[in-house]
Amino acid sequence: MKLLVILVNRLAWLIPTVFGLMAITFAITHIIPADPVAAVIGENASPEQVAALKEKLGLDKPLVEQFVIYLTGLLRGDFGISLYTQRPISEDLFARVPATIELSVVTLFVAIAAGIPVGVISAVHRNSLLDHALRIFTVSGLAIASFWLAILFQLFFSMYLGWTPLQGRVDGWGPDPITGFFIVDALIIGDFEMLGDVLAHMVLPVLTMAYPAMATIVRFTRAGVLEAISSNFVMYESAMGFPRRVIIWKYVLRSALIGTVTQIGLIFGILIANSVVVETVFDWPGIGRYAVDSILNSDYNGVMGFAVFTGVIFILINALVDILHGLIDPRETR
Repeated sequence: MKLLVILVNRLAWLIPTVFGLMAITFAITHIIPADPVAAVIGENASPEQVAALKEKLGLDKPLVEQFVIYLTGLLRGDFGISLYTQRPISEDLFARVPATIELSVVTLFVAIAAGIPVGVISAVHRNSLLDHALRIFTVSGLAIASFWLAILFQLFFSMYLGWTPLQGRVDGWGPDPITGFFIVDALIIGDFEMLGDVLAHMVLPVLTMAYPAMATIVRFTRAGVLEAISSNFVMYESAMGFPRRVIIWKYVLRSALIGTVTQIGLIFGILIANSVVVETVFDWPGIGRYAVDSILNSDYNGVMGFAVFTGVIFILINALVDILHGLIDPRETR
C-alpha cells in the first residue's frame, strides 16, 4: 500500500514539473535571435512568403497564445510539426527513440555489471594500492568529456586498429523493423550475422557512455559497502562464523545498494539526455541526434519536443526508483 502511495505522489508531481519544463523551454527557444522560419524557407524568400509561413504555423500570434496552443496540443499527445522535417514531432521522436533506448539500456547493463563488483572490491580492499588505482580510474571517468573520449575511441579502435566500425547503427539496412530495437529484431528473425554487426556498432558508443556511468556506480557502491561493513549486523554475522565472502555478497551488498539504485535510476535518465553528444559523434540515429539537428536548423518545435519527452522519461524513472527503494529496503516506505 505504501508503494502505491509513493507512486501516486510521484506521478502527481509529474504535471507541475512537466508544465514548468515546457514553460522554461518555450521561453528559451522563443527569445533566441535566430528566426526559425527564415532558416527553413531560405534567405531568398520574399517577406510575403515568410509572413504566409508564419501565419500557417501560428508564429504570428502573441507568445502567450502560442504557448496555450502548444500546451493544448501536448494534452492531446500532439508535439506539433517540425519546421525542418515538416512531419509531426511525435512521429520523428517515436521513430528514433528505440535507437536511444537500446543504446542506453545496453550501456546501463554494462555499467552495472562492471561498476557494482568493482565498487565492492574497492571497498573490501579499502586504502590498498588496488583501491587507490580504482579510485583514480573512477575519478577519471567522471572528469573526461564524453565527446573527447568518443573521438579518442574512434581514432584508436576504428581508424588505427580497425577493430570496430567508425559510426552508424549498422552497415547498410537494419533488420526487418519489428520492434525497432535492432538487437531484439535480429534475434527474432534469427539473423545472427546481423546481430553481430549491430553489437559491433554499439561497442564504441556504449564504452563512451558506460565509463562515466560505471564510475558513478563504483563510487556509490563503495561508499555503501563501507557503511554497511561497519554496522552491527555484519559484526554479528562474522561472530557467528559466516564466511566473509557470503557476508559481503549476500548481506552487505543488499544494504549497500540502496544509494546505488538511486544513482542507477538517475543515470538511466541522464544517459538518454546526454545521448546528444555521443549520438552526434557516432552518427547514431536516435533522439539525441534529432535534438542536435533541430538546434542546428533552428527548429525550436523539435527542441521543445525533445526536452518534454526526455523530461517525462526522467520523472517516470524517478518514480520507478522510489518503488525499487521500497522493495530493497522496506523501511523506505514507512
